[in-house]
Amino acid sequence: MPTPRSLVDKFCPVRSKRERRKEARPGELLAAALDLFVEKGFAATRSEEVAARAGVSKGTLFLYFPSKEELFKAVIMENLGGRFTEWNAEFEAFEGTTAEMLRYCMNVWWERVGLTKASGLTKLMMSEGGNFPDLAEFYREQVVRPGHDLLRRILQRGIDRGEFAPVDIDHAIYSVIAPMVFLMLWKHSAMVCVDGESALDPEKFLATQAETVLYGLSVRPGDKA
Repeated sequence: MPTPRSLVDKFCPVRSKRERRKEARPGELLAAALDLFVEKGFAATRSEEVAARAGVSKGTLFLYFPSKEELFKAVIMENLGGRFTEWNAEFEAFEGTTAEMLRYCMNVWWERVGLTKASGLTKLMMSEGGNFPDLAEFYREQVVRPGHDLLRRILQRGIDRGEFAPVDIDHAIYSVIAPMVFLMLWKHSAMVCVDGESALDPEKFLATQAETVLYGLSVRPGDKA
């Protein structure tokens, strides 16, 4: 027996298409906004450009997001800030050593953020945040602080379990953050921050950085010369 939804699709195809289009609009608008913000920056992106790329009118855009600032905040939450619930749940469920957790954290960040267009949002905030203090504070509140808190939990776990030496955690977290920020700048700045004669493999780079954070550069007992 046909369902009500299938009957609508059959006898009112225009209406059903319009309804499906309406349901898809917020996601399409956020995707279009992410593309343009990363390509052009916040200041240079116009709301009508976002609407045009998403295939809707500017008025439709403002039905969902009343200003460009609110649209940008929604993009931040969709791609970065809204993911910390998931990441903290993974922290709670992780059963390996803390060294394994730290490696996993860095690799997952690259797979889920660094490799995606969303990594350009950090570069954008670094270059334009000073001109938009309200957006900069929003980014700090929704992305930077939760990220730092998660890394603190990881390092504190290692110390509490006797796996890591006691360290100044508030400063040690930047040893983990720095290589990830470097990769975002490398990716979104025409790769000018590396020697053009040598290729940079992001996975190998993060693996090397993780080992350096965990063990330093000193020769360890048992290492082969």
